[in-house]
Amino acid sequence: MSVTASAATDTVILAVRGLTIRFGGIAALADVSFAVAAGHITGLIGPNGAGKTTCFNCITGFYRPTSGTITVDGSDVLCLTPHEMVRLRVARTFQNLELFSRMSVIDNVMVGAQARRDRPRSERLLRAEALEALDYLGLASIASAPVRGLPFGTRKSVELARALAARPGLLLLDEPAAGLGHEDVQQLAGVIRRIRKDFDTTILMVEHHMQLVMGVCDRIVVLSAGRKLAEGSPQEVQQNPAVVEAYLGGG
Repeated sequence: MSVTASAATDTVILAVRGLTIRFGGIAALADVSFAVAAGHITGLIGPNGAGKTTCFNCITGFYRPTSGTITVDGSDVLCLTPHEMVRLRVARTFQNLELFSRMSVIDNVMVGAQARRDRPRSERLLRAEALEALDYLGLASIASAPVRGLPFGTRKSVELARALAARPGLLLLDEPAAGLGHEDVQQLAGVIRRIRKDFDTTILMVEHHMQLVMGVCDRIVVLSAGRKLAEGSPQEVQQNPAVVEAYLGGG
């Protein structure tokens, strides 16, 4: 069982080794291993049902794997809760939006800032940190608006702002381009690159939009039917016959 980083000299921030999780008699993930190098944008792709979101849920403490190990910065995180993972500066967005619809935009983002708990902070400071994250994504003008009723793409940006308010060292993005038009996806690519630089963060991204994945990712891991099918640079993955047959060739 091996874990491959993008280069032997890269510092590994996330290492997944032999990850297996069963629901009843079905293996949603089977012996999946990969590594995410610090400062890189890594894509996790595959057909629907490949196990991508399940993998995210294992990494962030929502699911307990049947076997395998997950380490962040060399520390075992399998026994940690989602809240404890945030305190380790691991934040995520969700495939299905997980926002408090009756709360305002800024109150939702304050949840991310508060979850850090790296030092005591007043409500005034939490609000300022939340507003900073909203301003970064161009959302400051709707800070007081209720989340309910906002367009889907805007709500996805609010969820991203909440994740950024946690100041993550590792940011997991679950289908950030879902529901976005072509121009919005192009804009999102620039945002993801800026986040990597401005927040000095490492990004692991589940995404079906191949133009986005190939355009921003340094490395790509391909899952199929719960197993790792391939791993490599965007060019290597595009040219891998098994990947083309199982996924890319399907449209």
